[in-house]
Amino acid sequence: VLNKTKEFEEAVKKVIKDVNLDNDIVVSVFETNIRVLGGLLGGHSVAIMLKEKGEYMQWYNGELLHMAKELGYKLLPAFNTTSGLPYPRVNLKFGVRHPEARTGTETDTCTACAGTLILEFAALSRFTGTSIFEEYARKALDFIWEKRQRSSNLVGVTINIHTGDWVRKDSGVGAGIDSYYEYLLKAYVLLGDDSFLERFNTHYDAIMRYISQPPLLLDVHIHKPMLNARTWMDSLLAFFPGLQVLKGDIRPAIETHEMLYQVIKKHNFLPEAFTTDFRVHWAQHPLRPEFAESTYFLYKATGDPYYLEVGKTLIENLNKYARVPCGFAAMKDVRTGSHEDRMDSFFLAEMFKYLYLLFADKEDMIFDIEDYIFTTEAHLLPLWLSTTNQTISKKNTSTEYTELDDSNFDWTCPNTQILFPNDPMFAQSIREPLKNVVDKSCPRGISRAEESLGSGPKPPLRARDFMASNPEHLEILKKMGVSLIHLKDGRVQLVQHAVQAASSLDAEDGLRFMQEMIELSSQQQKEQQLPPRAVQIVSHPFFGRVVLTAGPAQFGMDLSKHKAGTRGFVATIKPYNGCSEITNPEAVKEKIALMQRGQCMFAEKARNIQKAGAIGGIVIDDNEGSSSDTAPLFQMAGDGKNTDDITIPMLFLFNKEGNIILDAIREYEAVEVLLSDKAKDRATIFKGKMIPNYIIDSNLEMENMDQKSSESDSHKPNSEEAPSESQDAGAVSEEPEGGGESSAVGAPDPLSPASAASASAPVADQDPHASGPAEAGAPEPACTPGDSQPQEQNAQTEASSKAHWDSKVQPMESILADWNEDIEAFEMMEKDEL
Repeated sequence: VLNKTKEFEEAVKKVIKDVNLDNDIVVSVFETNIRVLGGLLGGHSVAIMLKEKGEYMQWYNGELLHMAKELGYKLLPAFNTTSGLPYPRVNLKFGVRHPEARTGTETDTCTACAGTLILEFAALSRFTGTSIFEEYARKALDFIWEKRQRSSNLVGVTINIHTGDWVRKDSGVGAGIDSYYEYLLKAYVLLGDDSFLERFNTHYDAIMRYISQPPLLLDVHIHKPMLNARTWMDSLLAFFPGLQVLKGDIRPAIETHEMLYQVIKKHNFLPEAFTTDFRVHWAQHPLRPEFAESTYFLYKATGDPYYLEVGKTLIENLNKYARVPCGFAAMKDVRTGSHEDRMDSFFLAEMFKYLYLLFADKEDMIFDIEDYIFTTEAHLLPLWLSTTNQTISKKNTSTEYTELDDSNFDWTCPNTQILFPNDPMFAQSIREPLKNVVDKSCPRGISRAEESLGSGPKPPLRARDFMASNPEHLEILKKMGVSLIHLKDGRVQLVQHAVQAASSLDAEDGLRFMQEMIELSSQQQKEQQLPPRAVQIVSHPFFGRVVLTAGPAQFGMDLSKHKAGTRGFVATIKPYNGCSEITNPEAVKEKIALMQRGQCMFAEKARNIQKAGAIGGIVIDDNEGSSSDTAPLFQMAGDGKNTDDITIPMLFLFNKEGNIILDAIREYEAVEVLLSDKAKDRATIFKGKMIPNYIIDSNLEMENMDQKSSESDSHKPNSEEAPSESQDAGAVSEEPEGGGESSAVGAPDPLSPASAASASAPVADQDPHASGPAEAGAPEPACTPGDSQPQEQNAQTEASSKAHWDSKVQPMESILADWNEDIEAFEMMEKDEL
């Protein structure tokens, strides 16, 4: 693609010489298929193309294809199930269910894992003339199709590979399902089999009826598709606008893409998950390429130069925030700019390819890209495979398809004059209403649930309208089985017992009211809390490339209001706990003081180092091995006294992050850091300073950088862990002893009917994980369809709120079970790098 034919030829020789597939390792069937098998087949496709041109690869004799076939046979044991769905993992040497295989006991797999095989497996069959690969992939697709929910025509996220039962019954176009839909349409394009198109159209009709809520794409329940399954979206759905372009449905593609672009402009990258009101839900960004893919397809479809500007923004953000000496590092937290020591293969296979193709002219290409189709990993398979070695019957006559009469298909037409009017303002006219959707408020639309009710009965009382002093409201609560308990501290706690409700319908209204109240209470807590902060190491040899995620303090300088931050060399104080007068003030003066957590209040530490002349402070957790990878951040609270006298900034680092600074001190002695609200551009950091050009030139390799820099560039989290929840939490006070109390679901202040009152006392310093998570920043109202629908409950928020639910109220238990399923499923999918 890059016209680096000589380098490609050398790379092929190295793969043939060095890669050994016969290893005793357990691999993901899905990942190995799309990355390794797809890569070998894509390489073979290009190799034979170059050989035909007559200049390069003249020695090539199908060696990559032989390797691909060997790998294909090693994956086949995974399909040894009665359903035809593959086991999620296979041992390359011993297969599955073998005593030495260490796999084969799994019962579940994700829909995308089983449904993203047909392109590579069919291509392998067509290239080699061995039909078994395509047959197995088709059988898996056939089984998923037969198990779709017949009334909604949707599929779930996770399925039992033996029984075909849906384990997770929520449905969307993101993680766990995404490439299943992609491969149905692309299988039709590559193989010319109408049954794949008919299946895709059936699913697409359901997606546009239930999941698409422009510009949002929200998960729903497959049996109750009018009910939203969650209030957040994951970043993998960013591929869907590109798929819609391939289908020919341009308007919703433009709308969703523009919404995603607005989120990127706010956070520099697309967070791993974000809420329907565009707050960060999971803050990671592992350099996913799906948005760049959709940008490329939209530019190809519309020719609108706006999408070149979008691509330019992506490139600038990558160079500014993700570039490190040995490549590009995944973002650990888009809010602070901290890194993970990780760069996945999809970044090279997809991100670079799509961005290059976005800007490439036809003369830049040595072959016609239109002769190929992209796999989900952006490997190239030639379209001429549709007429080669057709050993499979084209039409699946055993499956009946529903006749679709829907406006969603009006735009599916090859006539470009109809599909893309010759109007330079066409795409802009669709984007314009969405340009402020993320940062500005907009009128609340009618949710689908309300539409389905029509002019039917409205909820008797919404949580946002409730006033504890209103007798009518109290009477309504009593009818719904909700009672009030007045606590000693003046707060009011709400408790529901469904059996005390006037009717089953009133009990349902009461459950909904309690869910809304928890959400309202949680939202207020989130609004009161500060986002995480950044500690950026700016001295040699790091030069701003190492960014650590830090917890803020409720006292001292507010770094969000001092955009320049506080910069200085660090110094370890004596005593290290900072709980008494500092005995080495000469070492601390005009420095940023490092101290250990424990033995006294955070505010006391701050006063002691400020008195010694420090310009800032960093508290390092004393719990060995703690890390922001696995523990939620919290704010350091005051000591119950007036803290206006504390003027220096204070930040908290977990043990793992703190040790990075301590190790740097041991290695380099003089270590300078920048305390700020988020990572700063390196060119800004060194403006006016005598720093070699190569340090701030993000386009040059830092060849003379110490190896220590790359090792310390960002602490490496366990890749097997699921993305953590948004890492802000309630305030924690440093106390030697004593417990704290958690807040109940409070009744709102009579003067503030739109807010839920909630208070919590400082939590003891015995458990840094005790506080519940909250999103960064105070959310502004935004268009969030589904306001009136039951929301999933955060288990930690529920525990914090101490809302007492009657054990007989089954719906709440079901909702909490769904929440736990979400966590478990995403842990599984994170392992598969979906």
